[in-house]
Amino acid sequence: MPLFDLPLDELRSYTPVVAEPDDFDTFWQSTLREAAAVPVLVDVRAEPTDLRLVDTWDVTFAGFGGDPVRAWYTRPAGVDHPLPAVVEYLGYGRGRSLPHERLMWPVAGYAHLLMDSRGQSGRYGAGDTPDPRAGAPGGPWPVTWGILAPGDYYYRRLITDAVRAVQAVRALPGVDPSRVVVAGNSQGGGLALAVAGLVGDLAAVLTTAPFLCHVQRAVELTDASPYGEIVGYLAANRGAEDAVRRTLSYVDGVAFARRAVAPAQFGIGLRDTVCPPSTGFAAYNQYGAGNGRPTPPAREIHVYPFNQHEGGEAVQQRHQLSWLAAQFATAGETPPRQPKLSEKF
Repeated sequence: MPLFDLPLDELRSYTPVVAEPDDFDTFWQSTLREAAAVPVLVDVRAEPTDLRLVDTWDVTFAGFGGDPVRAWYTRPAGVDHPLPAVVEYLGYGRGRSLPHERLMWPVAGYAHLLMDSRGQSGRYGAGDTPDPRAGAPGGPWPVTWGILAPGDYYYRRLITDAVRAVQAVRALPGVDPSRVVVAGNSQGGGLALAVAGLVGDLAAVLTTAPFLCHVQRAVELTDASPYGEIVGYLAANRGAEDAVRRTLSYVDGVAFARRAVAPAQFGIGLRDTVCPPSTGFAAYNQYGAGNGRPTPPAREIHVYPFNQHEGGEAVQQRHQLSWLAAQFATAGETPPRQPKLSEKF
């Protein structure tokens, strides 16, 4: 597939003005304050997995409006001291599925919380979290649920769930609450950026092919889902454009990225037609630029010229592992154990 977006030399300096509503901060402060009125942990119970090297718990925490949100909490077996934790968010249309499907982080020595995405089960993976508040006017897909008003919008709920997941993992046994990382790909990457802009004491942020960045450009540039679902809604509801654009301005990842303070690593494929590369670069190039601090947070980006939405896949994961280990080593954490090979196997 040929490149359809800006060339790489332009992407590296691409810093568009992304409109923010005047009450952006007030909107999110009020939303999170309402969520905080409910105790975060609802239920934690051991989950049998037949895996000997990790232990898993089925966690339910209170998300937006106190709604129950499910998650898998997994950590290395037999490790008693508190560990850094990685909170992982899922891509669009995915559910948390089964706990043995995502083991990279606990095998690497981290506590791991995998958050289910409310109302998205069934397209690419099974989930256990319904969205009981999906009845507001809007289209038939999650990205268009309640899209006519910021207060009703689906991503107001999901982003709040994502923030509450950080609060939940900090309340779980075996977690060092001062060393919490957020991570995700696509929708998960967009959620990680949102949380980075809303939670000021994260240890690090890992985001690949982030969704919901520079959304106004994305819906003009691509018809691929999920942005194509917004396009389809507007094609059938021709008078809704102003309302839709206003709602989307409250969840744009560039606005969240500007407020972030934690070190961040990005990954982007230049042939990505799902989350066009210029939209991810818009967030990367402005990451931390509006957080009010004199020194910008550390950040790096890995670019994959011949990859689409899959990005670097396992290569990007390898970059994430080594980068995150270096972040914690800089902060005084013991670096990962390296294998020792004798002359003979």
